[in-house]
Amino acid sequence: MKLKTAVVTGKHEDTVTALGWCGPELFTAADDHAVVRWRDAGQEVSEFTNVGADWYPTTLSWLPAGKKGQSDAFAVGSADGKFRIISRGGRIEKTVDAHRGAITKLQWSNDGSALVTAGEDGQVKIWSKAGMLRSTLVAAALPVYSLAWSPGSDGVLHTLGKQLVIKPLQPTAKVEEWKAHEGLILSVDWNRMNGLIVSGGEDRRYKVWDSYGRLLYASGEHEYPVCSLKWCPDGSLFAMGGFNTLRLCDRAGWSHALEKPENTGSVYQLAWRDDGTQVAGACASGQVLFADVLEQRVEWQGFEAIVVDEKSVTVRNVLQRTRERLDFRDRVVRLSMAHGHLVVVTGTQGYIYTTRNWNTPTTFDLKEGTITMIKQGPRHVVLCDSGTGLHVYQYDGRTVCSPMRVPNLRSDQLNELSVTVSADTLAVIDHRDAKTVHLLDIASGKPMGKPIVHNVEVAEIQLDQSGGGGSGGGGGSGGEGGGSSAGLRLLALVDKNRDVFLTSTRAATHHTLHKLGTMAHSVRWHSSASILAAVSDGRLTVWSHPAAVYVDAELLAATRVEHAAPELGKGPQLVAFDSAQCRVRRADGAQLSVSVSPYPRMVHEYVGAHRWQDAVRLCRLVKDDALWSCLAALAAAQRELNTAEIAFAAVEGVDKVEFIQGVKLLPTPEARAAEMLLFCRRVDEAEATLLQAGLIYRAVDLNCRLFRWSRALDLALKHKTHIDTVLQRRRNYLQGFGGRKEDNPKFADLARSVDIDDDQIEAKIEQELESERSRPGAKPYA
Repeated sequence: MKLKTAVVTGKHEDTVTALGWCGPELFTAADDHAVVRWRDAGQEVSEFTNVGADWYPTTLSWLPAGKKGQSDAFAVGSADGKFRIISRGGRIEKTVDAHRGAITKLQWSNDGSALVTAGEDGQVKIWSKAGMLRSTLVAAALPVYSLAWSPGSDGVLHTLGKQLVIKPLQPTAKVEEWKAHEGLILSVDWNRMNGLIVSGGEDRRYKVWDSYGRLLYASGEHEYPVCSLKWCPDGSLFAMGGFNTLRLCDRAGWSHALEKPENTGSVYQLAWRDDGTQVAGACASGQVLFADVLEQRVEWQGFEAIVVDEKSVTVRNVLQRTRERLDFRDRVVRLSMAHGHLVVVTGTQGYIYTTRNWNTPTTFDLKEGTITMIKQGPRHVVLCDSGTGLHVYQYDGRTVCSPMRVPNLRSDQLNELSVTVSADTLAVIDHRDAKTVHLLDIASGKPMGKPIVHNVEVAEIQLDQSGGGGSGGGGGSGGEGGGSSAGLRLLALVDKNRDVFLTSTRAATHHTLHKLGTMAHSVRWHSSASILAAVSDGRLTVWSHPAAVYVDAELLAATRVEHAAPELGKGPQLVAFDSAQCRVRRADGAQLSVSVSPYPRMVHEYVGAHRWQDAVRLCRLVKDDALWSCLAALAAAQRELNTAEIAFAAVEGVDKVEFIQGVKLLPTPEARAAEMLLFCRRVDEAEATLLQAGLIYRAVDLNCRLFRWSRALDLALKHKTHIDTVLQRRRNYLQGFGGRKEDNPKFADLARSVDIDDDQIEAKIEQELESERSRPGAKPYA
């Protein structure tokens, strides 16, 4: 990325001290007592209002936009300790005498319900929207030079000399305080999207912190003090201002671009346009600094798209060495490229290009509000706007659901980590309770059963992008299809403790979370296969088939491969996982490619195409236990028994080989399917399969083998058969424990009224098996 800067002079006659954006318009206040309205980066300027000769503004904040997408008032503080609420029409609605000495900073809460002010008198005060005092939050002995609301507007971060203090609004809540800098702190900002804090001051450094006060990044020493800092609305960037200095930084802290405009003096305040494409600075020289963010870059499988100017995008095919230039009527706000499509969003329209044709895009009009995020799935694109929430479109431009009805949705707090989309599912982290993840069906927009509830706050979610956890829905040669993981849609989540968990979105009642690993900074699914990668400090971990946990928990550890990668350093983030490459961005911004084995992806492709013999030949060629374990889990899930037997034998799973050999001897497909469901620990589904096929004895026998005696007896009584069989096996079970007496009244009563004849029971069982062998379609597994 880079900044394209323009310094506009002659509009103010004295130092510009405050500014703020309202849609495409910028409003600036200066020591010449005037408020000026700017359009088109200074091409059109008009005086908005003039407060008076004794008015010297210090800080300005626009009221957050409502559902109509436009703010109607702003607050401006001044050196006399007063703040004024001024309407969009230029009328002063209210003047409030707030502090002794100058107001150093004021800011509206994220929901627009309250205003916080700080002053040279060391006080921090909370005011209502109408300008009525609610509380004095802080009364300190030192001046408070800067402050920011917490993402949930339930606390205030403020400076206190060299300290940073997080003061909750609740009087009984704990106050967080830590030494942040070696010099006086001049500026601080807290982003509501990513929850990160940035601070800077007279020690000539800026630092990035998490919400617990843990240092994430500290810059080198600059030439002059850091005067101003401001997060981009989507939380991906922040800008830093100093003496004749404007720097664009990534959220991780490293620098994208540095500009040294001449004769601007110190940049006292920074403000971002709502769409994040432009930042403006208030300069001590009386000038206003405008900077456009250019060269945003997205990549996908040999294609690269770059924003070259405000209304143009260049697409380069690296492999064929071709280049296309795409021009638009309006300013480019966002772009994204994945799954064979490039999505470009301007202020009024969306454009969808296929990588096979750059000449005729699909266009659609946007709803009201600024687009803050684009998420692409295999079949859909999801747009998040600041006004109405999430909107789902097909790649042909047709609206699928607009907007999505997500419980407790705060569209102004959605980010890349809190939303994920697959071919048929949308998952969103709840903003009121971060321990909850909501699942929605894309086609209908309705919730998919109960939400996922974790016992720790969730930091990141990622949905499997392939067809499902089983990489296909049918069996191959001799297979009987419909595997136990073929219908899974897997969700990986990372919690605040950096632990990785896996769950299925298809759970009917309760979502069971399976722990995969620890200390992961980010996770990413492969773009075309059910393979999961996680990155941590100096290590990349790949699970070649995470859905193995739903087949055989022992196989999950066998499919895990760790790659030592000390070159990744601390705090790396996964950017993409395609083919046999993981693209990782280090904490310093450098992107590295880490090679992983291509064979698991090939096995998934063979299984998806039902080419089981090719998958076996590949595993025999590679001779890797992790690959055999992956194939074993896939084959067992899809009931390809011959392949499963070979794969389990290769990893010395003798007990599993014997079990599968026994399953192959069963005469009916339904019985074999039930046994494989039982192998995958899906007992209720196994029983339902047998009952639906009319195999009552098999269902009773299954429950007896699992010592589910009450359920076995209930089935026998309901279907009026094999009651004596259940009683006989219960009797033999108790005798195996030293002749224990029956303590279940139901069994005891029936034992007194039902005759148990072992020979008769065996004959009845043999008759059941013979009847099963004579059923239509019954034949040995081939």
